[in-house]
Amino acid sequence: MSLSINDSSLSLHAQRKLAEQTNEATRLVARLGAGARIQDAADDPAGQAVVRRMASRLSGMSQAMRTINDTTSMLQVADGALSNITDSLQRLRELAVASGNGSYTDSDRNTLQAEANQILAHINETGNGASFNGQAIFTPQIVRSEDKNKRAVLDSLRAGWLSSAEDMVQQYYGLQGDGVTLKINLDTTDGQGGVLASVTGSTAPGSDVTLNVDMADFSNITTPDGGSGPVFDDRVIAHEMVHAVMLRSTSFNFPQWFTEGTAELIHGADERLAGALASGQTAAGIVGTIAGGGFSYEGGYVASRYLHDRLKAMGVAGGMKGLMTYLNQNRSANLDTALKAVTGGQYQNTAGFMTDFAAHGANYIKNTMNLTNADTGAIGGLDADGGPSRDAQSVVPASGLGTAAKPLRNFKVEFPQIGSIGLSMHRVQVQLGADAGDVIDMHFAAVDTSALGLADLDLHDTAVALLRIDDALASVTGQRVQVGAYSNRMDVVASNLQTSSQNLETARSRIQDVDYAGSTVRLTRAQILQQAASAMLAQANGEPRALLALLR
Repeated sequence: MSLSINDSSLSLHAQRKLAEQTNEATRLVARLGAGARIQDAADDPAGQAVVRRMASRLSGMSQAMRTINDTTSMLQVADGALSNITDSLQRLRELAVASGNGSYTDSDRNTLQAEANQILAHINETGNGASFNGQAIFTPQIVRSEDKNKRAVLDSLRAGWLSSAEDMVQQYYGLQGDGVTLKINLDTTDGQGGVLASVTGSTAPGSDVTLNVDMADFSNITTPDGGSGPVFDDRVIAHEMVHAVMLRSTSFNFPQWFTEGTAELIHGADERLAGALASGQTAAGIVGTIAGGGFSYEGGYVASRYLHDRLKAMGVAGGMKGLMTYLNQNRSANLDTALKAVTGGQYQNTAGFMTDFAAHGANYIKNTMNLTNADTGAIGGLDADGGPSRDAQSVVPASGLGTAAKPLRNFKVEFPQIGSIGLSMHRVQVQLGADAGDVIDMHFAAVDTSALGLADLDLHDTAVALLRIDDALASVTGQRVQVGAYSNRMDVVASNLQTSSQNLETARSRIQDVDYAGSTVRLTRAQILQQAASAMLAQANGEPRALLALLR
């Protein structure tokens, strides 16, 4: 065995063992001190994930228990109100029976009616005044007897069509409304297959804008996009929102190919162009129509997309967005002025662009535009800008930054009133568990005199009065039975939650909590080995001193 003072394998080995035992002892002390086997994800990655999910579920169960307690309190208030109304109805019935006493005069019956009127007023106060946490329990909600198609369109407009379209116009064109009112009109009809929708208004300060929707083309829609491809109704709304926003943010004094082409470009129109070509039109013919001063939607779309690409190639940031930004900042500018300004004179005017388009537009359709993939060709998408593929169904997002109460951020929206107003059940939804589906819908009917059929109760007609009071009693009794059923369900769910929470807590403890007996044994072993390793390290470090004996 060789001896060296520059290297000591025994010392290095002892150091490594000492470090291992020190780390083990430190880890065990931390576990014992915290009472948890899993201190961080490194201790047990899979166990850590399971424990976190359990903790989340336990937290949800705990909150659900508090919700159940609140709901139980609300149901107690409801039951108390119904009990009070039942007592009042019983007294009314006594008065009605008394009114049938043949020995009573009209004056006597008037006295009974006076008391009945006070009882009816008390029923109204009790039914309308029953509340919990500031919310009326029996107040009926408002519903409408209405055209289902119109309701579906209005709901879709509020839920996302308007908001998404506004966001797209701002994102890709840099334009936004100026706060005027956008009125929704669902009564414009030119027959199925005609104009699907249109925007009317002016650029005058403060002038409102109207979005006209032809219900003949929006019947039997489906959510969220409004129909089946390729012409999804949400794309129609996006098209029209371009017009609405441009109307309020630019001079809107542009050629038709530009106003309609940019509106098509926002959602893409590859399928429209492909359809035109399939019907026998040629690329040269489509381009020639626009270059010659005519118009077609597919031609306007191609021209706008070609302009978008040319502007980017000329160094205009955002392409069409840069052009729109200039038109917005210079509200009196027309397209001639804007093209010359943003291109630095590379296009002197619209005619200069048209000359370019007439020369190269047909080849652009044939060689640049991809009409076979799912992408619609929308600005910002795969084909137009190398972005994510945006097909006919997804090109307009399901929702935007607006809300149902305020769909548009830069317009005030005026929705039409459709149908007649009526009364309905008051719906209260309660979360009874930790998962999204753990809900219960509770319904409370109105219990005021109008809802109970007692608004015009007249005790002079005893038979009718008794009939109405009995019907009212049956209605209130049914409500009270339902409230009792809700209360019983709360008790059952609460008991189930307590049991589930207890079992889940036990399961989490098995995974997360430290085994004190086993960990203490391992800690003792680690400490002994740590001390032994420390002693051996001292011995190993003294080995080189043996060399001194050879040097003497």
